[in-house]
Amino acid sequence: MKITPDSPIPAPFVSLGQKVLPGWIDGNDHMNVGYYLLAFDAGFDTTYDAVGMGYDLIKTHGFSTMTVDTHVSYHRELLLGAPLRITCQLVDCDPKRAHWIQAMYHAEEGYLAATAEWLIMSIDMNKRRVAAMPDEIYATLQRVKAAHANLALPVPLGRTISIHNRKS
Repeated sequence: MKITPDSPIPAPFVSLGQKVLPGWIDGNDHMNVGYYLLAFDAGFDTTYDAVGMGYDLIKTHGFSTMTVDTHVSYHRELLLGAPLRITCQLVDCDPKRAHWIQAMYHAEEGYLAATAEWLIMSIDMNKRRVAAMPDEIYATLQRVKAAHANLALPVPLGRTISIHNRKS
């Protein structure tokens, strides 16, 4: 579903259909940390397609995005076969950057398994440099930002890694 100027904005975007695969299981008999990021990235596909930022944008506008920072937090383990529900919400954006947060839930039991916070830059693929995104994409992101402004966050944003900021 591609967002048009008069279509409603999903708040948040939701990706369904993934599940924990046998190859994603590690020696602890749960989903290995590396596959969380893979699942989160795949969870962006429906969001990117909706806002018009899929890979076809490279061909039509010479524009894409690249991740410059991501922070994954693990809250509860996922076991083999667990169905996933990944939400994606836009926290902030400007013409060159977008700040997103995703939450991964067990799709049947409903618990929060992990979160991923992303800072994504817009890239002129002809120069392979940061550049302002196409106006129509930025206008869509502004609408998404407004639609997501009052959504509750799954976790606090911008958390740094420290042995002192976790509850034991």
